[in-house]
Amino acid sequence: QVQLAESGGGLVQAGDSLRLSCAASGGTFSRYAMGWFRQAPGKGREFVAGITWSGDSTSYADSVKGRFTISRDNAKSTVYLQMNSLKPEDTARYYCAQATLSAVRTVPGAYQYWGQGTQVTVSS
Repeated sequence: QVQLAESGGGLVQAGDSLRLSCAASGGTFSRYAMGWFRQAPGKGREFVAGITWSGDSTSYADSVKGRFTISRDNAKSTVYLQMNSLKPEDTARYYCAQATLSAVRTVPGAYQYWGQGTQVTVSS
């Protein structure tokens, strides 16, 4: 059973940066794509970014392109989300997830394991 633990969330001001981390334990981290999703109150879970098993390909939601960067360190079984130029509309709970395949998918149903999430709040 894979366990994912996110960290790095917090309360920041618009324009600030945050770096989220997601540490995996159990299973085989390096074989699968990883993704970051977010969910704001009253809204559905939204794809933010994804990365292939090798890290050679990434995908981003249009709303975060150019501001967020996903990366991974397979030796540390950790995936990161660097968030720059944060906006109030980025406020949400952020979840990392492990996909069922090595390629990136943008739908929640393609992910088999989820963390508990970390809260990101951006004030204006």
